[in-house]
Amino acid sequence: MADKKQLLLRAFLRKCFDSYLLKAIIRDSGAHLSRKGRSRDWILIADAQQMQSIVSQIEQAQQPSWQWLVKLLKEQRMQLTHNELVNLVKRNPAISTNQLIGLTDCTLAQARAALDEVEWAE
Repeated sequence: MADKKQLLLRAFLRKCFDSYLLKAIIRDSGAHLSRKGRSRDWILIADAQQMQSIVSQIEQAQQPSWQWLVKLLKEQRMQLTHNELVNLVKRNPAISTNQLIGLTDCTLAQARAALDEVEWAE
């Protein structure tokens, strides 16, 4: 199972134009989005693949007011642990080094280490 990250989205609705469309994109990816109590803040719970899906759909929509979320998700994607990379490779055994780097923004060394660990464990 993929490691899910919990992100706090401060003033989510105030930052976004057409927030109902953005919420639909997030929920369609399989991620969980909920409001934090009665505050303006929202909580997004998603794994790396869901984050990638959200980023690609937002970029296709080309909505300028959503770009802050793209930036936040890309920063979170870059902080994947070694175990998260290994789990991603286990779910996609035919993934190449370049595909892994493109999907997770990890370094070449991190991608090779994850691929080698999965390959040698078998």
